[in-house]
Amino acid sequence: MPLKSDLQHWGSVAKTLHWLVVLLILVQGALGLVMVGLPKKPFILAFYSLHKSIGMTALILAALRLGWRAFDPRPQEPASTPHWQALGARAGHALLYLLLFAVPLSGWWFDSLAALRPLYFFGLFEIPPLATPNPGMKAFARGAHEWLFWLLIAVALGHAAMAFVHQFIRKDSTLSRMLPGRRTLATSAATRMSESTSATLEKLHVERTIPAASPVAGSARRKPGA
Repeated sequence: MPLKSDLQHWGSVAKTLHWLVVLLILVQGALGLVMVGLPKKPFILAFYSLHKSIGMTALILAALRLGWRAFDPRPQEPASTPHWQALGARAGHALLYLLLFAVPLSGWWFDSLAALRPLYFFGLFEIPPLATPNPGMKAFARGAHEWLFWLLIAVALGHAAMAFVHQFIRKDSTLSRMLPGRRTLATSAATRMSESTSATLEKLHVERTIPAASPVAGSARRKPGA
């Protein structure tokens, strides 16, 4: 599968970054819900450290995805898509990108304001704080981080719902273009359709070029008195 996208299909790099971000959002949501229900004991620190490291990974992937978009052409919207829906889809994508940056950055900001412990990336190295400690702003930063995350979930669910509507109701293969390995199947189907169309046109051309039997010639070939 080609690395870059074209006017009809997403490339493998765009697909990989897309589904990795989706996976991280699902993991972060599940991990966050588990963390808030755990008792405040020392073992919970491992969950928070993992949550923060995954959040920083999501931020890195969002930056890579946005950077790749600068060099990767965006596939065209299906021809049946109304103009207002195409504009709405682009606005939704822009909001998703904004939230993919805002959520981990707000978490990083909250962690820096709280200054409870150094932030390590999967235990490999320390990540510097984003701001100086400020206990007075800690509650606001935490609330902003939580609300931004739930907004991201809502927008992502809306994005997924529209993809299913296009795929199964409008049947314009919008979702198929982003699924792994679907490009080869779509190309093969298009090739078979093209070959079938070419064969039909060739058959029609041959039928039209064969001269019809002349009635006069047929009469001349009859025997006298027949």
